Amino acid sequence: MEDHSLPFRLDGRIALVTGGASGIGEATVKELACAGAFVWIADINFPAAEALAAQTPFARALHLDVTSPKSIAAALAQVDFLDILVNNAGIGHVGSIETTGPEDFDRMMNVNVRSIYLVTRAFLPMLLAAQERHEALGTIVNVASVSGLVGIKQRFAYCTTKGAIIAMTRQLAAEYPKTLRVNAVCPGTVQTPFVEAYLERFHQDNKEETRAELRARQPVGRLGKPEEVASAIRYLASDEAAFVTGSLLTIDGGWTAA
Repeated sequence: MEDHSLPFRLDGRIALVTGGASGIGEATVKELACAGAFVWIADINFPAAEALAAQTPFARALHLDVTSPKSIAAALAQVDFLDILVNNAGIGHVGSIETTGPEDFDRMMNVNVRSIYLVTRAFLPMLLAAQERHEALGTIVNVASVSGLVGIKQRFAYCTTKGAIIAMTRQLAAEYPKTLRVNAVCPGTVQTPFVEAYLERFHQDNKEETRAELRARQPVGRLGKPEEVASAIRYLASDEAAFVTGSLLTIDGGWTAA
């Protein structure tokens, strides 16, 4: 039996995590479910979402292409209530403004920024109605990045999109101060399939050297763990964070402090 006196409980809450089948999304699904929430694992990779749901109590897979209004509408039709939305789905890109072509820039904006607009707009009525079922407000946690706070070489499009997510987070918090809580986490480099894919694609010849550089740029000298980001998301979704909105929580091993 769960001890509901423990902090950061989410019993009775319904959450949806985009990009929930791997990396930070997967860790977040497990963390929220462990806290007592029912979690929709929303991912374009539906088999992976199903596999995660099969091993996670209080979770269900949901096919979702966050860039497709049609796919979002189909997902919306399956969800009756929503208390917590975690906008986690996203992609990366390496390149300066000179080497980032218009098609790459547009794809980054579409997947990382426009998708959050589309998903949030679709589920907003449910989130605004959450308070009617609970004493707590509906909650959005956007997964941004330290890349939205500082400039990083060869990350022109990525920094641009993550900065936009931070701006959206603050605007929504200002727009709905008494009916919705909206915050963002800003991770540093985290050990996920996302990072492994980046190393494989762009640094096949010097993968371990580049991995060491990624560790070194964070003062604690290591990469973050998905579970460390997921724990912060759980906190922001919980009643203990009821006074927290419009905030950016950096989880970066001291990167932005150095």
